[in-house]
Amino acid sequence: MVRTKVLALVVAVLAAAVVVVRLTASPAGSPTTEADVASAAGPPPQAGPGLSHRPVCPRGGPPGQARCHAQVVTRSDGVTPDATTGYRAGYKPADLASAYKYSLPAAGSAWAWNGKTIAVVDAYDNPSAASDLTSYRSQFALPACTTVSGCFTKVNQVGAPTAPAANVGWGQEIALDLDMASAVCPECKLVLIEANSASMADLATAVDTAANVFHATAISNSYGGNEFGGETTYETHCNHPGSAITVSTGDSGYGVQFPASSRYVTAVGGTHLTRNTAVTRGWSETAWSGAGSGCSTAVAKPSWQTDTGCSRRTAADVSAVADPNTGVAIYDSYGSSGGANWFIFGGTSASAPIVAAIYALAGNAASVKSGSYPYSHKGALFDVRSGTNGSCGSSYLCTAKAGYDGPTGLGTPNGIGAF
Repeated sequence: MVRTKVLALVVAVLAAAVVVVRLTASPAGSPTTEADVASAAGPPPQAGPGLSHRPVCPRGGPPGQARCHAQVVTRSDGVTPDATTGYRAGYKPADLASAYKYSLPAAGSAWAWNGKTIAVVDAYDNPSAASDLTSYRSQFALPACTTVSGCFTKVNQVGAPTAPAANVGWGQEIALDLDMASAVCPECKLVLIEANSASMADLATAVDTAANVFHATAISNSYGGNEFGGETTYETHCNHPGSAITVSTGDSGYGVQFPASSRYVTAVGGTHLTRNTAVTRGWSETAWSGAGSGCSTAVAKPSWQTDTGCSRRTAADVSAVADPNTGVAIYDSYGSSGGANWFIFGGTSASAPIVAAIYALAGNAASVKSGSYPYSHKGALFDVRSGTNGSCGSSYLCTAKAGYDGPTGLGTPNGIGAF
């Protein structure tokens, strides 16, 4: 009798563990032409119990200082990253392609540049960025992206090879950004531009380098800080017609951050993304509770944004997966120990490079001016109609609804037509 009870307990514990770690399910879902599937399907199925997660960059800081928006899934203590020596869970490139309806090259093919360049702007250095990128892409049979082939370049904020000081938190952010750009556009060139610090001034210099030196098709920025007096003086550094500039809206819920509030960028919010075999798309999305959104206190409303509940700039414009509970798989050896280099990450730090890479796939950079392009191509987006990221009197500024809303903007990519 005792032996039977012990065996039953062991089986129950193992079953619970499987539920926690299984964030992904079966292979890609089928294509869809529906403008919205989440609303018709009702609440999406949950990926499992809520997972503990924490920001990799400290919150707070003085005005004019940015922090990264990455969130790492942790063990039950809420502090120690839940890392493994081999890939175990988290959405992979094929999952993202299935959810957002774009194509990946044949598995194991050689890298062939498609003529598009994605610049990833972050602060500080990840010394393992190049080798970790190789490991991530190898795991998922993506074409190798190396310095020798010309696929990968790492420079400092002025485009020189000397790296700034290293930083583990920002290093994890760098790994997330490079892996997500790779996951969506494996044939793009990748340029990692590392600012000397997390000051808006240094990061702005790095953005200028991305546009003016490397002529990047898309520039991904997964960071921000609370709005501050004088932020509009930095907006000129975001004004680079011909380069699609994406900025994450935050990971602290309702509230606006800069540079996502700039008139010259595509502000990218976040969603909770789950498989749903009951709908044609094969996936459902709701607004992620951590995504930033709201009405800017300082930046004028761009002419292409017409929502009526905010007289100034509103965030977000579009969105993609960001909830760590439905997070993405990331490889990072610099922020790990004992060879446990596979992590699960979330935050709008994931959605910003995803959208930047879709801009690159679309190849419309010459037509891109500020964040306006998706507003005239709404039919190529999945409208996210439920979920909230905070309290704002049930306003669309913090509550997802049909059409435009703050947490998810116009919606998530349905192919590349909106970009």
